[in-house]
Amino acid sequence: MKSNAIRALLLMAYMGVALSSYAQSSDVAPNAGTSSQANSAKTTPTSDRALAKAVRRALGKAQGVDVSNVFVRARGGAVTLSGSVGDSGQIHQAEQVARTVPGVSSVSNKLTLFHGGNG
Repeated sequence: MKSNAIRALLLMAYMGVALSSYAQSSDVAPNAGTSSQANSAKTTPTSDRALAKAVRRALGKAQGVDVSNVFVRARGGAVTLSGSVGDSGQIHQAEQVARTVPGVSSVSNKLTLFHGGNG
């Protein structure tokens, strides 16, 4: 009885190892010869940072937009604006300015209105 349980346990362990190594090798094999995918993975964070910086620069140049509490995040052309501004008109204006920056495909505006400090 114990030997059957041990055999079943060993068989399950063997199958688990075999299946996991098959899944890992099949995930890597189709793309192993292409270096463009590796290069794009390296350049994406850099281009995202550059896009966020360009949006931040455009917001800083815009008349009437206080960017001191505005945070810009870019990922694959999608830009997220977060933080707070002092005037409600700045929320819409910041979104419009961000949309004009080359490379921006969409803007998620999560800006809020800053009402003051101590509660």
